[in-house]
Amino acid sequence: AQLVASGGGSVQAGGSLRLSCTASGEVFESSDMAWYRQAPKKECELISTIGDDGSTWHSPSVKGRFTTSQDNAKKTMWLQMNTLKPEDTAVYYCGPCWSDRTTGTQVTVSS
Repeated sequence: AQLVASGGGSVQAGGSLRLSCTASGEVFESSDMAWYRQAPKKECELISTIGDDGSTWHSPSVKGRFTTSQDNAKKTMWLQMNTLKPEDTAVYYCGPCWSDRTTGTQVTVSS
């Protein structure tokens, strides 16, 4: 399966972005999905998960600002990011950062 994130860009602090993730294969039907991010010179960070039943978990660093949702039929997942901060600057992935099956999207937040 291939997981491709898109929708990144450059915004000012306080702004919003909505990332999308499209998947091929059986990824959405068979497993929980997740968003990760990796900032420059930092480790890969798990920031949210979503289960088959739509239940979600968000890391403390994004909880209350980011929302995760998905459409299994369309094999699409979204990450709505509000009240963005400069520390949210990173490459965002809808799979583990280190996987060669994921393609990330750059998010840059300026102060």
